[in-house]
Amino acid sequence: MAHDSDTQVAPWPVAGIVIAVTSSFINGSTFVLQKKGILRARDRGGSYLGDAVWWTGTVFMIIGQIGNFLAYNVAPAVIVTPLGALGVLFGAVLASWILQEHLNILGKLGCVLCCCGSVVLIIHAPKTEAVTSSLQLEQRLADPVFVVYALLVVVLLLVLIVWIAPAHGTSNIMVYVAICSLLGSFTVPSSKGLGLAAQDVFGGGDPSPRAVVLLLGLVGTLAVSIIIQFIFINKALECFSSNLFEAVYYVTFTSTVILASALLFKEWVAVTVTDGFAMLCGLTTVCVGVILLRLSQEAVLSWKQKEAREKTD
Repeated sequence: MAHDSDTQVAPWPVAGIVIAVTSSFINGSTFVLQKKGILRARDRGGSYLGDAVWWTGTVFMIIGQIGNFLAYNVAPAVIVTPLGALGVLFGAVLASWILQEHLNILGKLGCVLCCCGSVVLIIHAPKTEAVTSSLQLEQRLADPVFVVYALLVVVLLLVLIVWIAPAHGTSNIMVYVAICSLLGSFTVPSSKGLGLAAQDVFGGGDPSPRAVVLLLGLVGTLAVSIIIQFIFINKALECFSSNLFEAVYYVTFTSTVILASALLFKEWVAVTVTDGFAMLCGLTTVCVGVILLRLSQEAVLSWKQKEAREKTD
């Protein structure tokens, strides 16, 4: 019986991985296309809201978010979220072609590390879900630890949006990155929870009022979070390069989402010590790869400098 149960759940993570990888590549193109649209609109002296390239990037973002929603409902969040590194990789390559943002040897090494780290995460991620019903989800949402965490995130978001962003948002990229990343604490759990709540509401029969309230609450939280993220992502792209924003955003977003998912869904319970250590190494590898992609924009590598020094000596 145990063997049959394992064979039934095995295909689901595979489906989630395929969807997550596809949506990551789609998401990787959104920042580049939106940045291109913003630059085109700036050259014309108009608003990017009237630029076709910017709208193409926005449509791709919507498609990518739908893909993420599907992926989070067929695979654990601790495996879907880190796979966003593939979007950073694709975005860096696309930015070097469309935006002429230089990608040197450090950037290429970063791309390789992102791929290697993602493979390690896929191999060692949990293969089963810790929360499988809306009743379990309600119990987890009422967990005092998660409630305190959610309230703390809301307070930080209010401080960042109301006071810090107007004063320092255009000069410090971490302000906009922090806002978008902290919102990930709500978007990902809401996306994953919607699939569970929808099963009770639309699965046949008369849904309970609690299930309907839970579904509406998750839809409202997801909608508000995505809209605010969308606004501040475009604010960041107006002031900073797409590669810089996407790389830093990935590291902070992944960290907050994994923390929120660990507190809410407790998917780490199904991970052995060996797999947990391997996933930590894989995530570290991915983050180092993303940082190298960021550093590749500023670092200048040249073998000629060494030759010149030798001649001088």
